[in-house]
Amino acid sequence: MKKELIPKSQNLSQWYTDVIIKAELADYAPVKGCMVIRPYGYSLWEAVQSFLDPLFKLQQVQNAYFPLFIPESYLEKEKEHVKGFTPYTAVVTIAGGQELTERLIIRPTSETIMYAMYQKWIKSWRDLPIKINQWSNVVRWEKRTYLFLRTSEFLWQEGHCAHANHDESMKTVLWALECYKNMYQELMAIHCIAGYKSDAEKFVGGNKTLTVEILMPDGKALQAGTSHDLGQNFAKAFNWTVQDEEGNDLHPWQNSWGLSTRSIGGLIMAHGDDNGLFFPPNIAPIQVVIIPIFKSDNQKEVMAYAEQIRDKLSDFRVNLDIKSGETAGFKFNQWEMKGVPLRVEIGIKEVKDNSITIVRRDDSKKAMIKSSEMIQKIKDILEEMQIAALSRHRKFTEENTHVVDSYGEFKEIMKTKRGFIKAFWCEDESCEIMIKKETKASTRCLPIDAGEKRGKCIYCGKPAMHEWIFAQSY
Repeated sequence: MKKELIPKSQNLSQWYTDVIIKAELADYAPVKGCMVIRPYGYSLWEAVQSFLDPLFKLQQVQNAYFPLFIPESYLEKEKEHVKGFTPYTAVVTIAGGQELTERLIIRPTSETIMYAMYQKWIKSWRDLPIKINQWSNVVRWEKRTYLFLRTSEFLWQEGHCAHANHDESMKTVLWALECYKNMYQELMAIHCIAGYKSDAEKFVGGNKTLTVEILMPDGKALQAGTSHDLGQNFAKAFNWTVQDEEGNDLHPWQNSWGLSTRSIGGLIMAHGDDNGLFFPPNIAPIQVVIIPIFKSDNQKEVMAYAEQIRDKLSDFRVNLDIKSGETAGFKFNQWEMKGVPLRVEIGIKEVKDNSITIVRRDDSKKAMIKSSEMIQKIKDILEEMQIAALSRHRKFTEENTHVVDSYGEFKEIMKTKRGFIKAFWCEDESCEIMIKKETKASTRCLPIDAGEKRGKCIYCGKPAMHEWIFAQSY
């Protein structure tokens, strides 16, 4: 079987689209800019949910659901917020055959609709904190779309909390970011950098935005999850107050945090290769695929043994490929394309020897092992593959992070190999704007662990106190 994939190393963009379609992760929807997430792709999102949701609940965050439609007047209450989202909103003007007296916005994010309800429910400091998350879809009408990475409708989770003081709210902001960082590293085997966004790049309507940034194979950055300190901005916009312990009016302190299906796009790019996808074992929808290899005179014997092996491997996510009319070679290529970490081959030789042949997806190494040893050995191999995948991406990130003190070198890197650049910036927005205009690179974040240093702004040469991460981005 020919995979008919353009090599990833030759054309990442085309490879990315082709592998998503051919591996049956998703397909284009009839509505321009939207996609259908197929079962194999949706199982990746279910894995993200299964990882994050228990962490949320440990923090006493409860799941709920809020309407898809938001009255336009709600969105307009926070002026920065509406200004930032207006270019991307989809609007309902007619419903039930009649023109609406107030237009409805299909939610681009849910701050306004959720906080209107919080105002209704929460009247006293005793009712705080309120911590609610919803797993939902949102619509942001994009002009240029890219499967998973940027679509007009996408899936995400959005957490929205309100507290009686700023310290508590900031603890939640940092906790949520740590959840995202852990998910990427432990589930997806992706190294990421956590840090603060600049004022120009922060969430509209918020005080501060924290982000996790991931470096992709083409040297571009992917903003992969964000957590926002909203201060009291939305509480004031909604004129929402509660009584504090002294009986005075208090505007609650709020935060919001979200991660979307663009994380799956990052997963695909970070680990795939010229032969197709590779899924780290912790998130792989299928961890082990069994492929029987037989002739007509030994088919029953091989199939019976393959079924026994499948049943013994029930602790893993396992698939026995019994499709007829396809050669073993075709199946090998198909499952390699789909990124399954471990392939088990079973022929008459394995039956006679009471063994299996295993082939790793990450390095193609092949080994024959006794069936009596296979459960522990497969467990060990999958753990090793998970660790190795994270190590590879961390190494790639480190090797493509450049520390520069010359704007000429900065421009040359962004023209050629790209990657993360660590450079001093004076934190004047005018310099930030010019850097982006001249190099297409934006400030990605100020790493959380970055201390104060003395340096000169990479653009204007004025004194600067921090090294920021710059990169071109999706």
